[in-house]
Amino acid sequence: MELVVIQCESSNIEECVKCVRENSKKELSSKPGKIIKSRISLSFGAFMNLSLALTVNSTELAHKGIIAEYSSGKSRKDALKNVQKKINSQLTPYYEVVDFEFGTYTMPVTRRHYAVGVAVYNVPTQKSELHLLGVKERRELLAKALGLFQYNPKALNISEIARIFKVSRDSIYYDIEQILKERRRI
Repeated sequence: MELVVIQCESSNIEECVKCVRENSKKELSSKPGKIIKSRISLSFGAFMNLSLALTVNSTELAHKGIIAEYSSGKSRKDALKNVQKKINSQLTPYYEVVDFEFGTYTMPVTRRHYAVGVAVYNVPTQKSELHLLGVKERRELLAKALGLFQYNPKALNISEIARIFKVSRDSIYYDIEQILKERRRI
């Protein structure tokens, strides 16, 4: 377990957001693991301050990152809508969002509205070593798959599942039997 802190401050919103992007890439690329907790702090005024405190679990593998964007608009609503579009365009279905924060600021003289958005995410590694899972973890995955098919084991390709987990077909049949028994007890 490791704590990672990323903090930037600037009188310019664009510079502050850029600093967070660059520092997060540097910090997170050198640390193996998965972000399990996050705390984001945004403050505006004469200086913008953007701080992130992340807890990284080095025993779990994932690609991790920070999306930080800003936008301006005629109103706070417009600025928020614009920054939301920017962040959503970068999120893919594989991203697991750990935390996010949005904030707005209106320049006192120009009355220009700004919005800043930050999202902390993990992307599961594509190379999954399913054969290294224990019986409990294997059954949890099988239970999820069965749930998708209304607990109908005939919908699953037992031979393929056994090959993926590198166990016998009998082991998979037994796992499914135990999952269905447990479900009936509930």
